[in-house]
Amino acid sequence: MHFDFDHVIDRRDSDSLKWQRYAQQDIIPMWVADMDFPAAPVIQAALQARVEQGIYGYGLPPAGLITALIDYHKNRHGWLIHPEWLVPLPSLVTGLNLAARAVGEPDGRVVMATPVYPKFLSAPTEAGKTRVTVPLKQVEGRWEWDWPALDTALQGADLLLLCNPHNPVGRVWRRDELAQIHALCAKHGVVVCSDEVHCDLVLADDVQHCSYATLGEQALDQSMILLAPSKTWNLAGLGCAMAVIPNATLRRQYLKAMLGLVPHVNVLGYAAAEAAYQHGEPWRQALIDYLRGNLDAVTQALDGYHGLRLTRCEATYLAWIDCRDAGITSPTAFFESVGVGISDGAEFGSPGFARLNFACPRSVLERALQRIRTGLAARTGQ
Repeated sequence: MHFDFDHVIDRRDSDSLKWQRYAQQDIIPMWVADMDFPAAPVIQAALQARVEQGIYGYGLPPAGLITALIDYHKNRHGWLIHPEWLVPLPSLVTGLNLAARAVGEPDGRVVMATPVYPKFLSAPTEAGKTRVTVPLKQVEGRWEWDWPALDTALQGADLLLLCNPHNPVGRVWRRDELAQIHALCAKHGVVVCSDEVHCDLVLADDVQHCSYATLGEQALDQSMILLAPSKTWNLAGLGCAMAVIPNATLRRQYLKAMLGLVPHVNVLGYAAAEAAYQHGEPWRQALIDYLRGNLDAVTQALDGYHGLRLTRCEATYLAWIDCRDAGITSPTAFFESVGVGISDGAEFGSPGFARLNFACPRSVLERALQRIRTGLAARTGQ
């Protein structure tokens, strides 16, 4: 099947959060993790069929969605999910914040590695808890865990928020790395909440996603896994995610934290998720091929150019760019000055870095990359 990812859809005057940030400005937005591709035709058809029912009242997860999600993760990731483990959520961010509220003592400690998606950083604070960060370290250009630092941070903690694959550094954590995380969490009695929303966006052909839940019965019993089709199939605006919580006690705590705060998932979100898991694989595979081409273009254009350094992006569609050797003290100011909108690394806990979303038609990406190269050359007079 052929899917046209090159087609440019003008979103400048739409309801797009991504594009409205720079309304009336000549700036190409490449910040929030929102792809500039239309959803798969099979998902559009499922949404149209659901709309034609004409009734949009409160909905429960359709049986077809539960079956499709279970079959998908069993076949693709070798993980058998039981239906009773599932807790529907309106967003994955909701799931992160609920985990911070549901696990541990009211004044507990929540650990995470940095740099990391900003909603990780805010979740403990919003829950009235203490945030403990463990900086990842670069070893020959590759981001890795600082195991002694993680061991120390987990002492007296209740919860580890794990990003797997990791946003923004693009690492796909290997099974041995996850096993080491599990060993340390088991040692200190720490529950793991693993955000695996990017698990189906692995771009490197020499790595494979491993869910934290597949490490064994103890890891399964002391974890909650957050899943959503939103990033892979570009469905974030429809709001449908799942927490997978095998431990019945943890699940009750989680459900209690939801009371009076978390709304029902909307019925269109359910319809889109079911179609994605059941019929969206051909589109996903075509997307991966296209994103790999885009990543090659970003790497060739920017890595090493006037001091910029790119981390190898194993997963996601988000390039993590080290701007420090380029002498760029404010990545947001520089990139916007040349007509490109990025996410500043300071928001992730790493000033001097920038995150660039390359999930857009190739022509748009090439235009943005040329703006960046021209701006960098102008700064140095070359």
